[in-house]
Amino acid sequence: MATISSPTTGKRRRPSDQDVPTDSAKAHDSSSSSDEEVGPALPGTAPAKKKRRVLRHESLYVAALPRGTRYSRSLMHTNQLAFVTFTPNTDFLVTASINGVVAFWKKSIGGEHVDFVKNFGAHLEDVTGAACSWDGKSYASCSKDKTIKVWDVATFDMVGATTLIKTPSCICFVNGRGGSGSPLVAVGNEVDGDIEVYDGTGSGNQPLYVIKGVHRKPLSCLAYNVDFDCVVSADENGMVEYWQPGPNAEKPQGVFEIKSKTDLFDFRKAKSSPVSISFSPNGKQFAALSFPDRKVRVFDFASGKLYRTYDESLTTINEMQQAGTALTSLEDIEFGKRLTVERELDNPIVRKRMNVIFDETGNFILYGSLFGTKVINTLTNRVVKVYGQEEKLRPLNLALYQGQPEQKGVVTVQMAASENPLLREAEARDSMLVATAQGKVRFYMFTNEEEVSKPTRDVRNEKLEQSNDTKRSGKSTKAASLASAAVVHTTLGDIHLRLFPDAAPKTVENFVTHCRNGYYNNVIFHRVIKKFMIQTGDPMGDGTGGESIWGGNFEDEFTSLKHDKPYTLSMANAGPNTNGSQFFITTVKTPWLDNKHTIFGRAVQGLDVVHGIENTKTLKHEKPDKDIKIVNISIT
Repeated sequence: MATISSPTTGKRRRPSDQDVPTDSAKAHDSSSSSDEEVGPALPGTAPAKKKRRVLRHESLYVAALPRGTRYSRSLMHTNQLAFVTFTPNTDFLVTASINGVVAFWKKSIGGEHVDFVKNFGAHLEDVTGAACSWDGKSYASCSKDKTIKVWDVATFDMVGATTLIKTPSCICFVNGRGGSGSPLVAVGNEVDGDIEVYDGTGSGNQPLYVIKGVHRKPLSCLAYNVDFDCVVSADENGMVEYWQPGPNAEKPQGVFEIKSKTDLFDFRKAKSSPVSISFSPNGKQFAALSFPDRKVRVFDFASGKLYRTYDESLTTINEMQQAGTALTSLEDIEFGKRLTVERELDNPIVRKRMNVIFDETGNFILYGSLFGTKVINTLTNRVVKVYGQEEKLRPLNLALYQGQPEQKGVVTVQMAASENPLLREAEARDSMLVATAQGKVRFYMFTNEEEVSKPTRDVRNEKLEQSNDTKRSGKSTKAASLASAAVVHTTLGDIHLRLFPDAAPKTVENFVTHCRNGYYNNVIFHRVIKKFMIQTGDPMGDGTGGESIWGGNFEDEFTSLKHDKPYTLSMANAGPNTNGSQFFITTVKTPWLDNKHTIFGRAVQGLDVVHGIENTKTLKHEKPDKDIKIVNISIT
């Protein structure tokens, strides 16, 4: 086993088992020289005990992470996943697959899952990069088809599309806290070291400015530190640079004066290049994952000094397995299978899909390994948790959500670590870790759910590409036609619906398929009449639009069901057999509608929301004064 050394003093000592946090061969600690005395001891004197580092309130910080170490649920995508991102503040999960599909999912508050919102066939070829702005308002992706796409996260609308001359290699937003106006996107390419900055709204295909001379080789990754208004970029030669957004790309204030006194040349010396750079929440540290040396390095941002290094190379993994000192003991056959998958990561295309992230306190880093997703306390240099250790998955790209549904935005982990017993109750958090896996078309969710049912956790949701095909062809799956419940998420709250697929199979099929396709997302309630009903489902927003999943209209389905009670869910129409997409919910008994409008369900919860919409102020033509929208409709 290798020794642990200080990068500043070079003094060496033999490690104990507690010193080695992972299967890493080496861990740098810039303050290790102060932890113990070095030199000969006088006869009869006991050697000084090493002072162990302790992170105060570590148990509370760990409790803010998902409790379950086995994934509780997985959902299908159109193809293998490339990137997953939780948007800060707006609480969306955005996923991008290698075939260019970008999908939006909403984190359910207080729940153990995410709800599908909308998907886009954004690119024609592989997605090479994805990024979210620091405030969670914008999301961008770039692709080998030489395009950039930018979305407004809150409305999940595409706000910009830019065509490039060179194939992009990586992307990030460079808007500072004081910035305003359009989102700014910095893009590296696979041809040279130029960095182009674009207006994210896609107003023209010409960059706002081009940064030349910072790098000589194509960029491998770049990330923006909003606290220092600084971009850290890395190229294929392992050169790491700091620069501020702007045509002159000046070095920011408050950082090292001379680069030669930093450890930023460590990648160059190792003949490796970072494939992922992530900043701690306060911007004071950054973590980088590099290849081909397969090391995770943690740097102090201001000084550029190396703080920790974790070695996940195949050589180290093999040595630890042979010596019996690995994180967990694996049978030789199982170890061989995992090692085969590990070798697949040497593919340059796969490397770009891997990352390392911080938790919201900045005390822990998380990254995928042969043994699962490791959570390492960088202060004590120890593994505090491993997710998916028993799963046959090789985690690649990670996203972490650590929200608190009841007091979100009010109580942070640090506040909860205080002596105030009321704040300490905030320990129960609605956290979720999402991971992609090598060769899988699913993404995996680790939540607070610890009792996991293996037969039901891999949800056979319709693939997103099937949803698109369904919308075009009118075909739907058996699962869609048999759906019996839905939740309408509106800007005033949720309305829970019970559906009647036996009584109105074609109507339910049409409704459910539209919901899964995101057809009703962002659609307003365009007609509201007190003591009668609330109507929606028209993408045009004026009562004149909408069509069925088959295109055009479809026939009525009248049964023994009657409009003999309020909260009846029925199809709106313009006469017999003219059903399209519009529907309404009654607020009183409406017997005169029997055998004129198809009943396909009833509202069973959220009735106060129904009445809240019913009682809103309206203009002429019964349209609400202020728009009330459907955010999305989830099928349960």
